[in-house]
Amino acid sequence: MTRAVVAFAGKMGSTRGIAEAVGEELRHHGLTVDVCDVRAVSSVEDYDAVVLGSAVYAGRWRREAARFLKRNIPELSERSVWLFESGWIGKRPDDPAATSGGRRRALRIGSASPTVFGGRLDPARATGPVDRMVARGKSGDFRNWEEIRAWAAAIADTLVTAEHR
Repeated sequence: MTRAVVAFAGKMGSTRGIAEAVGEELRHHGLTVDVCDVRAVSSVEDYDAVVLGSAVYAGRWRREAARFLKRNIPELSERSVWLFESGWIGKRPDDPAATSGGRRRALRIGSASPTVFGGRLDPARATGPVDRMVARGKSGDFRNWEEIRAWAAAIADTLVTAEHR
């Protein structure tokens, strides 16, 4: 049976929510899945597939997600890996594009460019003066759950098909 880990790095809970939804969808398709903060994943050796998500702030991945990927480049290069970014808030961009850092990291491990999902900004969870100021003007939940579940279902289909070859 295929084992997957959905590892995430976030700040205010939005990316965790996406990771949990992805994990739930993968399980629904019969996969064995762990959903963990990247800081709790010491190795990917026990997994056949990895989904890695990072919140994006000021166009940058969370430091712990970048470190996780860098630390695991050899192992990630040998596995099926999907990346996602969470972070735009407000009106959905016409063509949500991955960050340049996300695209560069995907190339390093031979995976597709990160899929980009909207984020959530809750004034009650905002930390620091800049986050609180932005939250006052652009708070809301911009995650599209149907889109997230469809993306995860496509991952599951790929893994299940590979498992039955």
